[in-house]
Amino acid sequence: MKLFKRLWRKVKAYEIDEAVIGIGNQKVKIRPNYQDIRIAYKLWVELGTRKIGLEIDLDNDVISEIYDSWYEFFRLTRELIKDIPVSKIRKDESTKELVRIAIEVLNEGIRPHLTRWQAIFRKWYKAAIEADENKGLSPQDIQKNYPDYAKLTKEMLEVNKRIMEYRKILKQLAMGE
Repeated sequence: MKLFKRLWRKVKAYEIDEAVIGIGNQKVKIRPNYQDIRIAYKLWVELGTRKIGLEIDLDNDVISEIYDSWYEFFRLTRELIKDIPVSKIRKDESTKELVRIAIEVLNEGIRPHLTRWQAIFRKWYKAAIEADENKGLSPQDIQKNYPDYAKLTKEMLEVNKRIMEYRKILKQLAMGE
């Protein structure tokens, strides 16, 4: 939750106006500029239509597919950020803060989990899928045999919860709700 406390401090930097957004009990009215709304909308759509921004279902979701979704969100977020003219970031504090928030979500919200778990899990999972003793098992059942499944999924669910909060903030920015 440290990330979202810092995120909240940064969201407060927006110009006060009509849209009320908040995390927890803290609320603030903001007026993001058109560029911010456009970026927030695109990120919100990505989060709302990819597994990254939806609640993880450990009985039905496949971890490697969740990681694929996280990676694709990383890629798209970087592209959106790179498309913002640096002059806009330099002169518009709200755009600068939106970019900082997006980068923090990537680097502090998602990246630590991916760094710790993704490569190790994918290597194990690839071997497990090909193993004769797992023939006939579903991908979901196979992944439950991962030696550190409880630790991995606990952390994954924590990241997922934070990302869903981020999705709510983006919706509030994009839709003015």
